[in-house]
Amino acid sequence: MKGIGASLAAQRAMHFVLLIGILSFFADFTYEGARAVLGPWLASMDASATVIGVIVGFGELLGYGLRVVSGKLADASRQFWPITIVGYVVQMSSVPLLALVHSWQAAAVLIVLERTGKAIRNPPRDVMLASAAKRIGGYGWAFGIHEAFDQFGAMVGPLVVAAVIAVHGNYRLAFALLAIPAIINLCFVALARISFPHPQDLEQSEALAASVDRYPVEYWVYLTGAGLVAAGFADYPLIAYHWSVHHVIPADWVPLLYAIAMAVSGGASLLLGRLFDRYGFPVLIALTVAAAAFAPLVFLSGRVEYAVLGAALWGMGMGVHESIIPAAVAPMVSRARRASAFGIFTAAYGIFWFVGSALIGWIYDRSITSAVLFCVISQLMALPVFAWLIQRKAVQQDSRAVDG
Repeated sequence: MKGIGASLAAQRAMHFVLLIGILSFFADFTYEGARAVLGPWLASMDASATVIGVIVGFGELLGYGLRVVSGKLADASRQFWPITIVGYVVQMSSVPLLALVHSWQAAAVLIVLERTGKAIRNPPRDVMLASAAKRIGGYGWAFGIHEAFDQFGAMVGPLVVAAVIAVHGNYRLAFALLAIPAIINLCFVALARISFPHPQDLEQSEALAASVDRYPVEYWVYLTGAGLVAAGFADYPLIAYHWSVHHVIPADWVPLLYAIAMAVSGGASLLLGRLFDRYGFPVLIALTVAAAAFAPLVFLSGRVEYAVLGAALWGMGMGVHESIIPAAVAPMVSRARRASAFGIFTAAYGIFWFVGSALIGWIYDRSITSAVLFCVISQLMALPVFAWLIQRKAVQQDSRAVDG
């Protein structure tokens, strides 16, 4: 009977992960469809590369920084669903409103507001996902499945936007049509809330009193390494701006390459999540090296085939950012403080992202080659940090073996 109960619990946990994946598919359909063309659209309203870098970077700063508040509120109140729902409502309502603006300043407000909605909903949602992770095989697998749905939506959204622009040449019509997946997302959010009112109960029992006042040193070291990767990772709007201004690819190809990047990200997430659960940080080291190659490919070559390859590597890097990097946080901290840990981690991560985005845009306006060097060096600087974590884990395992 115990085996049957565990099997049923695992099935229910998987159903929850899949349902969250479906609602995330429509969320990414919506906001990634818009983000795929933000670069050339902002450029059409006379925004420079520096302005684009600052807008997108500041949006990411708030999108990550406000997660400290959201995470602490979720831990203190244990009201994971209400906070998540507010975040989705804010985010999904911001995207279609882009159809109504006619200046990059007004667009910037909505772009930042969309990131704010994501900041509100992510920590409690990630805690709910982590609650189901052990039941279905591991944190990397649970976050990988979710990321696959995410990125599938992030592939379909830009394809739809590309089709609208190719046929009608109208950015605002594309933004308006994104109201449809936004409404569907909110319907699935409501369904998930009704079907799983207390998803944190899916987790195998662990005393909440086991929490401690301090996060382990590994948490802070890992945050430093992840921040370096974030700082050197250029945003797609800046990449799209480069392709448009330098006529590397036709305008209607920009969202198509974004769709390719998202397809690579989603497909890789399933495999990479499994590999991370099995091998840990060596996988993250290899992926960081591979993803760092995107910058010279997208910025220094004027050839379409290199742009496609660069977009694919950039997409793989995004998969790492959205699945493996947060998955690695969950086992580092106690269940009682997990939302706060996600919030603090992603807030600092967002500060690195903002500073990096602004610097990349500023450097780009002066020297494209220097911007590429900044991207590559910043990401590769994280490798010694990840290597230390591998060594630290090995020492801890040896110590436990001796004590045993």
